[in-house]
Amino acid sequence: MLYLYFVLLAGGVSLLVAGIVEQRRHYASLHSIPSRVLVNGIRGKSSITRLCAGALRGGGLVTVAKTTGTAARFVHPDATEEPVYRKFGIANVVEQIGIVRRAAAYRPDALVIECMAVMPALQEVNQSKLIRSTIGVLCNVREDHLAEMGPTLDDVARSLCRSMPENGICVTAERERFHILQEEADARNCQLVYADPESVSDSELRGFSWFTFKENVAIALVVAELLGVERQVALQGMYDAPPDPGVLSVERCLTPDGKRLAFANVFAANDPESTLMNINQLLDLGAISRPLNVVINCRPDRVERNGQMGQIVPELRPDNVFVIGHPARSAIDAIPAEWRDRAVDLGGERRSAEEFMPALFDRLPADSSLVAIGNIHGQGEELLEYLAELPADETPAAASERTGAVVPPSQSLLLDPFASYPAAWEERYQASRTQEIPIVGYPGHAGQEGAYTAPVQEAGRHDGYGGTPPPSADSGWPPRS
Repeated sequence: MLYLYFVLLAGGVSLLVAGIVEQRRHYASLHSIPSRVLVNGIRGKSSITRLCAGALRGGGLVTVAKTTGTAARFVHPDATEEPVYRKFGIANVVEQIGIVRRAAAYRPDALVIECMAVMPALQEVNQSKLIRSTIGVLCNVREDHLAEMGPTLDDVARSLCRSMPENGICVTAERERFHILQEEADARNCQLVYADPESVSDSELRGFSWFTFKENVAIALVVAELLGVERQVALQGMYDAPPDPGVLSVERCLTPDGKRLAFANVFAANDPESTLMNINQLLDLGAISRPLNVVINCRPDRVERNGQMGQIVPELRPDNVFVIGHPARSAIDAIPAEWRDRAVDLGGERRSAEEFMPALFDRLPADSSLVAIGNIHGQGEELLEYLAELPADETPAAASERTGAVVPPSQSLLLDPFASYPAAWEERYQASRTQEIPIVGYPGHAGQEGAYTAPVQEAGRHDGYGGTPPPSADSGWPPRS
């Protein structure tokens, strides 16, 4: 018995020593990277991560990035990238340790990394132990992950604030709950900087070959300014940056009965507010048009979200609402009564796309648009696979529509966010998305004289970065002319 006690004691001491050694190695890797940007929020984290990395690369900073969204990617300083493979396909925040170690091998000026934690306690661990960011990004507060961070949006805001760096800087485009973020920032002695979306002009937004929002661009511009990169240089770097595989896209194809169809994959916008923002932007840009049709994919473990998608049908004003997945009634019953006659139940727990797609095509008007919302998993994946096999619309009318609207390059439709994709898909993605960007040595590298130090303003001052933020939700901000 005494022997077993000593074996247990020796094993415990060995694990403790190994943990201390691993922690010191990790902290050494972190300290070799002078600027660490941690991107958190509900929507748009992957896109903002890529925009920030592109802006910094454009300014000549050696920058490494890592995304966690639709397809987790490790982005090298030359903008080439590779998937982040996970054992058994399971995401774990501990993988950030390996990412930091790989990034440190480049001796970069900056690391831009997406927060992959949802639980509030893990978000705090991710910041305080794994990344220790010098600049935090809290892009927005939306209605999602309420079970983990809610139940109210105010609770979500406070949960997200756990990723704010103490004695650092945090950039946000969140307006409605800015006062909550300010309270949390003050408690951490963190300077909160507001990125005003209106500081980004329409002409600057049109420079992108893919869809993005002014909020995302404004955040990236503020981060670039904090690290000494000029605006025009940062914008060019963002234009050159490859987009995320899950970026909002529009595919133009021909149905089996010869109808022209513009299909928008909006599955990545899981909450109703983001869904409406995405669809309205596509309509405003002319990338999709009416007659508009909506397909809602339901999941049994997301019944509340299924209902949220049904509730926004009146704001979309579609000709048809196709409901797939299970339970379809969770979305149909949430549609207001005056719009419910437009709903078509194509759902079912095990129905294949070959079963429900012909019925969907029969109801589609000629030359219409189809928008997919809700959750991608399940029959949503089958829908994307089926549409990916349809022939592209190469008619002259489609070509003229492309020249009249800002439509991103066509890209493969994705399935499981954490899956290992086939080699052929990866080769196509790399060939179409990767940019070769020359890297210029940055004189303010870690350990060198003149290294950049982010400016810290007096407490309570938040001017100089895209406008004065609202001190509270009811302050009457922004001023109206």
